[in-house]
Amino acid sequence: MNNPRRAERLYDLEIRRNLTRNYVPLLFHGMLGQTGFRLVNAPTFLPAYILMLSDGSDIMVGLALSLQALGMVLTPMFGATLIEHRKRVLPIGFLAGGLMRGSVLLIALAGFFLEGDATLYAILFSLLLLGMFSGIQGVIFNFLNSKVIPVNRRGRLTGMRNFLAGIISAGVAWAGGKYLIGEVPTAEGYSWTFLLAFVLTSTGLLMLLAIREPEPPTVRAKQSLWDRMGEVPELLRSDPAFTRYFLARSVATMGRMAMPFYILYAGQSIGLSGITLGTLTVAFTISGTISNLIWGAIADRKGFRLTFLASIALWIAATVLLMVADDLLLTTVVFIGIGAAFQGFQNSSMNLTLEFGDRDNLPVRIAIANTASEIAGTIGPLLGGVLAALLGYESVFLVSILFLVVGGLVVRIYVPEPRAGK
Repeated sequence: MNNPRRAERLYDLEIRRNLTRNYVPLLFHGMLGQTGFRLVNAPTFLPAYILMLSDGSDIMVGLALSLQALGMVLTPMFGATLIEHRKRVLPIGFLAGGLMRGSVLLIALAGFFLEGDATLYAILFSLLLLGMFSGIQGVIFNFLNSKVIPVNRRGRLTGMRNFLAGIISAGVAWAGGKYLIGEVPTAEGYSWTFLLAFVLTSTGLLMLLAIREPEPPTVRAKQSLWDRMGEVPELLRSDPAFTRYFLARSVATMGRMAMPFYILYAGQSIGLSGITLGTLTVAFTISGTISNLIWGAIADRKGFRLTFLASIALWIAATVLLMVADDLLLTTVVFIGIGAAFQGFQNSSMNLTLEFGDRDNLPVRIAIANTASEIAGTIGPLLGGVLAALLGYESVFLVSILFLVVGGLVVRIYVPEPRAGK
């Protein structure tokens, strides 16, 4: 007869025996993958590109980011049902990761081969696809990390891979702004930048070929998406701390509505040349780079709840400072603060989700949290675009701050540190 305790001990032993072997490819996967995806997701290049293609439409900028987030709303639960009955999830991860990178390639090719509105519409469609495949990959790779990296080592892994990614991203962003986009931005210049992002992220995905994925002693029985969704209400009722957390995270994520408009607001006073875009992207990525080491060290010692709250406080302070910044130097300081805060928020949000409840239901908890967060991410930029068009950028920033404050207060008051009960 199988001994469940012995099976769990053997599973844990396998994780620790392969820790170094798995740690290294995950480090390089994250480093190269994030280097490429930061070029796509940084609040500089893509918003400025969409603004150029749409003849200055703030609403189209918001719509573009909303479509990407909408894609991420649609697919996390599907991703969870794809993997929760499997003892090995990496093969599905390769498929989803490859399709995600293919979407970045489409963004690049649109600028090379299409003209006018066709370029804009192709990019909007590609962003929707990118979001859909990102939603699946987000569940798979977060779950994979939880399988192969012990909880007290995740902060350092996250910090180090983001640190290395930021160092490379800063150089790539500066070179992309100076040499690929240049003083007078063109669709071709942006396309070369996104093509470079595709090459980097694809190389990162190949690093995972070296992973030795452990097989857990138990997995859930295979269920249809519809049946699994029917179990979600009971799962939420049985874990009220997780429920309060993911709702608070979703509220705070509404603060992301301001992200694409930081650079557009700054551009009113300092311009949007390739050099300016490159400089601010470097500031954004380098600050995230250095801060990741600090966030990771704090998280391993004190928990991701603390870094979640601290990153929100820094995000609010940087947004307030932006509203009084009127030159490149002060704006650079703002983007340093935003970069550090955003990285802290993203890493804390992701890793904190992994610490609630049992292993068998983890893919669905990841899917629930990611779906709720991206619903906010869908509504936020579109609402931000409307507010910017009607009331100005300052109104976007003030509403963003309000959401950040509310989300942070809910976690501070109503969500206990998950590690305290383990």
